[in-house]
Amino acid sequence: MTMHENETPTDVGLVRRLLAAQFPQWSDLTIERIESSGTVNALYQLGDDMVARLPRMDWGEGAVEKELEWLPKLAPQLPTTIPVPLAKGSPAEDYPWEWGVYPWLVGKHPVAGHASTGLARELARFVKALRGIDRAGAPAWPRGSFHETWDGPTRNAIVELEGVIDTDAASAAWERALEAPEWTAPLVWVHGDLMPGNLLVQGGHLAGVIDWGAVGLADPAADLMVAWNLLDAAGRDVFRAELGVDDATWERGRGWGLCTGLLALPYYKETNPKLAENARYRIGEVLADEVE
Repeated sequence: MTMHENETPTDVGLVRRLLAAQFPQWSDLTIERIESSGTVNALYQLGDDMVARLPRMDWGEGAVEKELEWLPKLAPQLPTTIPVPLAKGSPAEDYPWEWGVYPWLVGKHPVAGHASTGLARELARFVKALRGIDRAGAPAWPRGSFHETWDGPTRNAIVELEGVIDTDAASAAWERALEAPEWTAPLVWVHGDLMPGNLLVQGGHLAGVIDWGAVGLADPAADLMVAWNLLDAAGRDVFRAELGVDDATWERGRGWGLCTGLLALPYYKETNPKLAENARYRIGEVLADEVE
């Protein structure tokens, strides 16, 4: 089963042919498809220390080029390892998208609701360091503002989830997020998709942040969604205190946590159970915050 209706299929044979034609120095490496909850790219481990990322559809278009330009500049200024691309592949073999080869970073994905307060603190330090990097020439975050772009789709998702979640509570929480004052200061660097599946931990510590296709300048609330898709209430308190987040930005961050969960749950409930499970988690954490 594919994850998206118009997904471009990939397999080990395709990856080997692409490598043989474009990067023959890597064509004899073992290739293993990696099962991932990621929605944009299919992943193939190459040997022991590389991974090929092939976009599933046009959502990933342009990401490799952006990462090649910006990740080498961001990496030295961050306290956590990120995967600087090694090469960009071209469309071929009836595969229509540019694709990339990256270093394989060691670690496991953290489990939502089981992250330590120490990990929450490290995440905050990572977000703070990213925000502080010079913005000159940086691209815009592709998701835009939830006030303008995501209100309609979020309300539609709430209707679709009638009987699945507490839709009255979800509607009230969404209205609260929309009422928060918008960000009027200069935009800052954000990763843009801080999900458990894009984080790596070793020994309980943050070891890597992967999948930078959404990186760009945005309202800093965008990177607060991790407070609800990964952390519990205690972790959120530590994360917020370490970052020093004002009330309005925190409310917008809660809105991002809510709307991404509401949109993901009906879309991925059959095709990506892990992501659907996390969508339920973040919706639940947002609604629990509302009760408190």
